[in-house]
Amino acid sequence: MPEAARPWPLRYRVPMKTVPPKTPSDRQVQAFQHASPKSRFKLAGIDPAAKPFSSGDKASDKAAVEALAVELDGLQNLFYADKRFKLLVVLQGIDTSGKDGTLRGVFGRMSPLGVRTVGWKAPTEEEKAHDVLWRIHREVPRAGDIVVFNRSHYEDVLVPVVHGWITPEQRAQRYAHINDFERMLAESGTVVCKFMLHIGKDEQRERLQARLDDPAKRWKFQPEDLTVRAQWDAYQAAYQDAIAATGTPWAPWTIVPADSKTHRNLMIATLLRRTLQGLKLAYPAGDPALVGQKIS
Repeated sequence: MPEAARPWPLRYRVPMKTVPPKTPSDRQVQAFQHASPKSRFKLAGIDPAAKPFSSGDKASDKAAVEALAVELDGLQNLFYADKRFKLLVVLQGIDTSGKDGTLRGVFGRMSPLGVRTVGWKAPTEEEKAHDVLWRIHREVPRAGDIVVFNRSHYEDVLVPVVHGWITPEQRAQRYAHINDFERMLAESGTVVCKFMLHIGKDEQRERLQARLDDPAKRWKFQPEDLTVRAQWDAYQAAYQDAIAATGTPWAPWTIVPADSKTHRNLMIATLLRRTLQGLKLAYPAGDPALVGQKIS
C-alpha cells in the first residue's frame, strides 16, 4: 500500500466505543433533497438551524463525525482501487456557510492520493473567452478520483443573476447547459453530489463578526463580504431558483442545515458514506498466480 494510503496512526483513531450514525432512510434524505426541475422547491421551507441527523448530544455527534471521517478514508482507498467510478462533490453556500470547515472535518482524514480540492474564483479573461463550463470541465475527476469543488460552476449563474449581468433567457440557457453537463458526467461514470450549505442571516452575522474579532481569522474578512451580505435576499432567491432548476435525478441537490458546524459535517459525512457504500466497491482481483507466493 502506498505510504499516503496507509491507515492513520493509532493516536488519530476514534475510540472503538464510538458508533457512527446508521445509514439514513430514503425518506429522511428526501426531506432535504431536490431532484426534479418539475417539482416545486422553497429554500425558506428548510430551517438552517435544524439538526435532522443529530443524536441530540453534541459530544456524541462530534465523535461520530470523527468516526465517519476515518471510515470515509477507508472507503476512499477502496474507491481509488476500484476505479469504476469518479466522484464529484459540490459545496455551495453563501459566505461563512462552512465550505472550508467541511473540507477539514469531512475530508481531512482522507489520503491525498486520489482526492483533490478545487477552489473556484471569478473567471479570468482567458476563461471568460470560452463558454462558461470550459474551465469547469478541465477539473472534473478521472476514474478512481474524488474531486471537491469549493464553490463551483453555479457561481457563474448566481453572481450574474444577482448583479443583473445576464438576461432571464441567458439564465435559463445556463441552467439547461448545466443539467446537460452533469447528465453527461453521470452517464460516463461520475457520481455527482451537490450540497448547499444553508445558514441563517443571524448566524452569518455572528461568523463575520468572529472573523473580525479574531486576529488569526481577520485575513479572511473582505469588505466585499458586507456588500454580499447586503444582498442577502437576492442571493437567497437566486439559490432557490438555481436549486429548483438544476436538481435532477442524476445530480440532486441536498440542502444541509448548517447553522451547527458539527451537524453540517455529520450530515455530509453520513450521506457520503451512504453514497460510497451504495456503489458496491471492490478491490481488483489481482493475478491468481500470485496466490500463495512467498517472498524470500
